[in-house]
Amino acid sequence: MHSVENLKYKVLTTSGRAAIYQALLQLDLPAYSSVLIPTYHCPTMVAPVLLANLNVAYFGLLPTGLPNLGAIEESTVQKCKVMLVPHYFGLGKSLKEVREWCDKRGIALIEDCAHCYFGQAGERAVGEWGDFATASLSKFFPLPEAGLLASARRLIRPIVSDKPPLKAQVKGCVDVIELASRYQRFVGIRIFLTSFFKLKNIRSQKSEVSKVSEVIKKPEATEMMRDCDMTRIDQSPLWAAIALKNILPRGRIILQRQINFASYASYFFNILGAKPLFPISAGSVTSAAPYVFPLWVDDPDSIYQSLRALNLPVFRWDRIWPNTTVFPGDTGALWSHHVLQLLCHQDLSTADIDRTAQAVLHLLQIQQMKPHTVNT
Repeated sequence: MHSVENLKYKVLTTSGRAAIYQALLQLDLPAYSSVLIPTYHCPTMVAPVLLANLNVAYFGLLPTGLPNLGAIEESTVQKCKVMLVPHYFGLGKSLKEVREWCDKRGIALIEDCAHCYFGQAGERAVGEWGDFATASLSKFFPLPEAGLLASARRLIRPIVSDKPPLKAQVKGCVDVIELASRYQRFVGIRIFLTSFFKLKNIRSQKSEVSKVSEVIKKPEATEMMRDCDMTRIDQSPLWAAIALKNILPRGRIILQRQINFASYASYFFNILGAKPLFPISAGSVTSAAPYVFPLWVDDPDSIYQSLRALNLPVFRWDRIWPNTTVFPGDTGALWSHHVLQLLCHQDLSTADIDRTAQAVLHLLQIQQMKPHTVNT
């Protein structure tokens, strides 16, 4: 299956957000030009724009997840030089109309493939619609870090980046070993490694904030920028990330994500209180390696907090950047509240998927038994 790394021009970065930052620098934009960002976003889409001394403008979404181009005001268009359009959930969509809209107005298109490292996006492969494509390898591979800036059409100028210090390089190698031992690798010495990493992590565990409190917290912009961790956007990736990226197989990752997505789909068919965000057909993910299974929940707040308290692999993009524009009838605003993202990661077992799906169904059943008000 095609992946973003198959594009003609490419360079590794430390993360997907670093790739967005570097893409903006490649475009040589005037200071404080505006960049169009979707209202349904991860904060790491916004932080690179601000760090590049650019302004953020927002666009709403159609129910398909594509930009609502007809609702973007002409006054906004005149200020904008770039549009960032993501493929949500690892399910690529055609950006033909977006590409034509940008070309007609002289706006550069950054295709955000953070969720969509593999697959087709309509008539083209993922990454081939944008002037630049950005991706996050650590969302698909067991790497301590790594992102990708790529392009099918534009030469990428050399990126001047600092080398990580030796301490960071060693930590990256240790992190890889810790991750592997957590997923039952290193059978002969796993007991020793588990004990070692428990001791190493005692300090960080003591300072960890409750996940449930994080869900309901509304951070200010400065705190959100800090949480995006943009400190290494000008550095090259760690040795461990580069080495693993070159040797890790792709086939199992793609196949297992498709299997996990299909397993979720079998659970959430014709149930009360929730539904798959998009219609599911037998071949709906044959040309994709899904990042998550997007589930629309009618009354999501209590269910989401309960799932997070259970440490299940579910999250929600409800931490939108402060002062994000509110558009009437915007699908993006609805998704940030109602859509739960159920991870399809290849190292989630059948038991993991079953446990998560059954927990969601159990919580929905409890909710249906209680009188409640649906938030819209």
